[in-house]
Amino acid sequence: MNTLLFWSTQLLGLGVEPKSLTFYQISLRGIIVFVAALAMVRASDRRSLSKKSPFDIILIVILASVLSRAINGSASFFATIGASAVLVALHRLLAFISARSPGFTAIIKGHPAVLVRNGQWQHANLRQQDISTDDVLEDMRLNAKVEELGKVKVARLEVSGDISFILTEEKT
Repeated sequence: MNTLLFWSTQLLGLGVEPKSLTFYQISLRGIIVFVAALAMVRASDRRSLSKKSPFDIILIVILASVLSRAINGSASFFATIGASAVLVALHRLLAFISARSPGFTAIIKGHPAVLVRNGQWQHANLRQQDISTDDVLEDMRLNAKVEELGKVKVARLEVSGDISFILTEEKT
């Protein structure tokens, strides 16, 4: 056991000042952190991470920041990986609760806002969300392939930040 501890300490540069880490030690740390991060992300809720809501982006940013410390040696290697696993577990727990509680979902993820209803601007919601009519019109042209506001039944700012469009049905 002492031999394994000795070799891992030497290979990973555990207990060494960050500026004294070698290229090989940092590279090996990077490989281990990459594999650990991949395992953590695979253990987390893949669907929520793919949606990239603010709730998910916060995890990604914090996780990247914390794990970088394990690579560059500015924090304890194994404690940093452990703390990252705790953050992923917390994210998973909050997502689990959120999926079962609409009230909790609104607190954690927010709620969508209607920007256009039956071809009419919802100016109060536009102001509250700090979105200009030009922003909505641009997304309407790019995503809904429509130029006339009157053809939009509902345009909604989703919690992901995307604007979704439901078009009125054309009468034939």
